[in-house]
Amino acid sequence: MYKDLRDWLQQVEEIGELKKVSQQVNPEEELTGIAYMACKTLKEKAPALLFENIKGYDQQSRALINILGPSVNRLALAMGLPTDLKIKDYVEAARKRIDNRIKPLEIDQKDAPINENVMTGDEIDLTRFPAPKFWPLDGGNYLGTADAIITKSPEDSLLNVGTFRLMVQNKNQLGFYASPGKDARIHYEGWWKRNEPCEIAAVIGMDPAMFITSGWEFAKNVSEYEFAGGIKGEPIEVVKGIATDLLVPARAEIVIEGVLRPHNYMPEGGFGEFTGYYGRPQAETPVIDVKAIRFRNNPIVTCALMAEYPACEHALMVSIIKSALIMNDLEKIGIPGIKGVYCYPAAAASYGMIVVSMEQKYAGHVSQVLSIASQVAAGAYYTKWVVAVEEDVNPYDINQVLWAMSTRCNPVDDIDILRNTLSTWLDPTQNPADKRPYGSKALINACREHKYLHQFAKRTRMRKETYDKIAEKWNELGFDASPAELETYEDFVEQKKIF
Repeated sequence: MYKDLRDWLQQVEEIGELKKVSQQVNPEEELTGIAYMACKTLKEKAPALLFENIKGYDQQSRALINILGPSVNRLALAMGLPTDLKIKDYVEAARKRIDNRIKPLEIDQKDAPINENVMTGDEIDLTRFPAPKFWPLDGGNYLGTADAIITKSPEDSLLNVGTFRLMVQNKNQLGFYASPGKDARIHYEGWWKRNEPCEIAAVIGMDPAMFITSGWEFAKNVSEYEFAGGIKGEPIEVVKGIATDLLVPARAEIVIEGVLRPHNYMPEGGFGEFTGYYGRPQAETPVIDVKAIRFRNNPIVTCALMAEYPACEHALMVSIIKSALIMNDLEKIGIPGIKGVYCYPAAAASYGMIVVSMEQKYAGHVSQVLSIASQVAAGAYYTKWVVAVEEDVNPYDINQVLWAMSTRCNPVDDIDILRNTLSTWLDPTQNPADKRPYGSKALINACREHKYLHQFAKRTRMRKETYDKIAEKWNELGFDASPAELETYEDFVEQKKIF
């Protein structure tokens, strides 16, 4: 298993998905514009981009963007899995890894690569690291986008690891924005109620497993360090902070330590977000007063482009983790008949839509699944569309999902609306802006009506023996790709029973 970002990048290069850019690029919109155009042009085949010559910075600083992006292969490497599996296999693997939590391992400071360079006091200079301006109307340059922000709960000292944006204010201050309800915000507001500063560490260029887990919200009573260890199958190596009492990754590229002082604000934003729109306009946000910076030689600044799919950095990885968490929650609650869950990356970076495949077991089963999937921890935030399909529909194939919605859903009977649900300030549909903490969800029953199952029109299906004959001579027929797998086959015994 890879030890850190550099090890992982070597694996990515070996499979041909890393492009090193030696030509000079401008961090003001050009660097991120190249990433956006690469994804628009190459879509799922867009490589990770490592910029080695950034205007205004020495060549000892590099910037990595489109880290995972829409690539299933790079996500597989990040999870330590083969690169030739199907989406549902990665969701299943994530389900098991999430439940196999491994606590971080504290190592000696002398063994931590992050200690190769240390800045404290007057030496601190955030501007030595390339911080891109992503979009023309962004409020500034952002050093923290593909980052992991570490804070500690004032009640139980539990460490939270989450991804939040950091705008460079000057040499020793960063603007920090966390949405209402997010753990980091709950933590600093808790410290401020005690009139105490909140210690904070910003990790840039971390282990890809940490990037995966920091980019999604897990249960509030478990540290993301443990989930990241579970995804890797080994503990994340950590060391104590030198300016805080926090544990930070020992093999990160850059670690910035500081404090959020009570009610200390500066203007921050706007910022182009995962919705493909700018988020809230510039506003006063908390400021990190930086106390120490540690970094490796030739550090790599990791950047996450927020845009519409496939150019949105975290869409696929959030999709896999969110799908796994929802399916685990449904099973833990005891809901039977769940066959699959998928949150589509194109639906606002997977936040907007959940599809659940299920076998109907009893009256009201579909309504139960829809309502619970929409409100579990991983499903509640922002989600607008929750769709239930039956087990003969592949939830990972949007064409089949649309077919089920168009042939098994009668809108006047089969769509329910939940109002005043959890949303975000980033939702562009809620106007005026003060409505945006609240949203709504459509629960779409795209299953056959339960009380008329035996009267519902019978779908057309191949017989299994016909499929097997065709599959056996598929290549002889002149097709290169393997034949598609089908979800269901015609059963004449069942047909005679019905008719």
